[in-house]
Formats: sequence, C-alpha cells, structure tokens
Amino acid sequence: MIINTGGRTDTVQYYSEWLLNRFKEGFVYSRNPFFPEKVTKYELTPDKVDCVIFCSKNYEPILNRLNEITDKFNTYFYYTITAYDIDIEPRVPTIEKSIETLLKLEEIVSAKRIAWRYDPVLLIDKYTIDYHLETFENMSKQLSGHIDRCIFSFVEMYKKLKTNMPEITELSNSEKTELAKGLGEIAEKYNIIIQTCATDIDYTRFGIQPSGCMTLDILGKANNIRFKKLKHNGMRKNCKCIETRDIGAYDTCPNGCKYCYANSTPQKAIENYKKHNPNSPILFGKINDTDIIQQGNQKSFLDFDQNLKLF
Repeated sequence: MIINTGGRTDTVQYYSEWLLNRFKEGFVYSRNPFFPEKVTKYELTPDKVDCVIFCSKNYEPILNRLNEITDKFNTYFYYTITAYDIDIEPRVPTIEKSIETLLKLEEIVSAKRIAWRYDPVLLIDKYTIDYHLETFENMSKQLSGHIDRCIFSFVEMYKKLKTNMPEITELSNSEKTELAKGLGEIAEKYNIIIQTCATDIDYTRFGIQPSGCMTLDILGKANNIRFKKLKHNGMRKNCKCIETRDIGAYDTCPNGCKYCYANSTPQKAIENYKKHNPNSPILFGKINDTDIIQQGNQKSFLDFDQNLKLF
C-alpha cells in the first residue's frame, strides 16, 4: 500500500510535528471526506507501507527530522514550485527560497526521489505564456541534475475555482499547445524528463511523456525495488497514477492558493488549522463516540520474489 501524506493538504509545511508523531506511534486515523462518520485506521510500519509519498510547497519545516521516516521507509517527494507570486500563492515561499530548500532536500534523499511539479499552469493578465516560459527556463537551469523529473498540468476549471478566482479563463487548445511546446523544448535543453499530469491531450511530439506522475515504475526505480505489474486505475479523470491512501484532510491548508481544489475557501482552512492538535491520531478534529472505525486494507504492491533476486 502507498501512503500519501499531502494530497489533501500541505502536511509537511503545516503539520510536520503531527506527521512525525504518527510515524513514531505507528498508526494514523483518516476520516472519509464523503462519509465523515467513517474513519479508517492505517498502520504506519515498514511491513504495512510499501512507500510514503510526500507532496508539498515547502519542505523546510521537516528537513531536520526527515530521516525519522526516510531511514525506515521507501519514499518519494513531489515539490511544487510554480511561477506565481503572493497574489496567487499568499503563503508559499519565493521561487528562490523554494529552490534553496529543494537542494537541501536533495542532499538528504537524492535527486532520484524528487519530482518538481510545475502546476497548475494558468493564464491571467500578469502570468502570460511568455512569462511562464521565461520563468520555467530560469528554474530549469537551476534544477537540472537535482530532480528526477518535472510534471506539469493545466488548471482544471472546478466550480469553486471560478468563485475563488473569477479573473481566470479556461485555456484554449492553441494556448495549451504553445505552452507544451515551449516547456518541452526547455526541458530537453536542460536534460529534464518532463511529463503531463491528468490530461487527455497527446504532447509526445514535444518530448513530453504522457505517463502518470505517481506510478509503481517511478517509485520502484527511485527506491531500487520492484513492484508487481499492476494496472494503474488513477485517482481522477485522465489520471494514470497508482491508487494511494491519503491521511490528510480537505479544508486544512493555510497556503491560500487561489486555484486550490482542496479548500472550499481560504478562510475555512485557516479556521480549521487553528483547531489542529499535533498529538491527535487524526489530522483535524477528534475521534467521536459515534465514529465507525475500520482497519484499512493494506495489501502490498511489492514483488517479493523479484526483490529477493535484486538483493
């Protein structure tokens, strides 16, 4: 089973102490976002977890203690660094600071376990196609050789996005093509593997891979292990990633990114953050007497026979 620590919130940036406590105690509770009375318990032990996935926009808070997890588990790190300023991402570090932190992370986990996420790509008056390509090239120049790959996606027009960011417009196919072509050319120039995330448009002619961004092949090569050959059902439309179990919670990320799909409103996330208890077995709120707690299905994806041969 693959544990995802950051699909619903930026756990690393805001809840590192809680996350480290959960791995120290060896279990965590996760509330079902669609059926709140249902809570799943996952064992956080090496025999139950094949790989731990991290997704964050700021790894600085956990760097000094990250070895508490990396020494025991297979891991992979998705680091989101975009072209946007505080007008779009109010509480996200600057590009310069983010790259500095990524290089520190690389010293701990190595480049082969870090994927740079340049997403979502959106266009408004300030953030034009030229702006994206110029910024992407500057970042690629600094990150080349320090990451496993780059993953990008175009913004999805969720209903709440139109409410939280009314100035945004949907990208046309020609705009997507122009951006993809430019990103592909820049990635090739700096020897960076680049791929899309959850798109149904083929950009392979620009050197852009269509592969899922969280596949067993990627995770296996990064950790020198072998997984079974399983079908990747994906987590959403056009997604080709392996299924994971997320231990976070929606409406809890204070980053305030205007394009965020995980928060209904930035205000609600900040209010919930204030109620967080780092010693609780669940990220947000508490376990109630009326909750239905069930043990999670933690079936391994590892190919044990091939791993024995490998070692």
